[in-house]
Amino acid sequence: MPLLANLANAIQEDLMLILRMPAVKAETGHRSHASIYNAIKAGLFTKPVQIGQRSVGWPASEVEAINAARIAGNSDDEIRELVKWLHARRRSIFTVGGAA
Repeated sequence: MPLLANLANAIQEDLMLILRMPAVKAETGHRSHASIYNAIKAGLFTKPVQIGQRSVGWPASEVEAINAARIAGNSDDEIRELVKWLHARRRSIFTVGGAA
């Protein structure tokens, strides 16, 4: 998937920036928490990461990648593949001790 290769380089700088729900809604155009969680359930958005006992956020690079795919006109199936790739990338980059 050429989109993935292009995005890998473009989003490298934002790996550590985490966006909270209000910023994610602003960046994506979603109007509610429910619409984001429905997109996650449908495989069209990445799962949040735990950043505190009762708080979550999303890596900015993942939000940007999904937005770029939407803007490029990628189909839902292509975005589902992107989401799978982003989750795998998250695990491979940040796995402690080298075990995935």
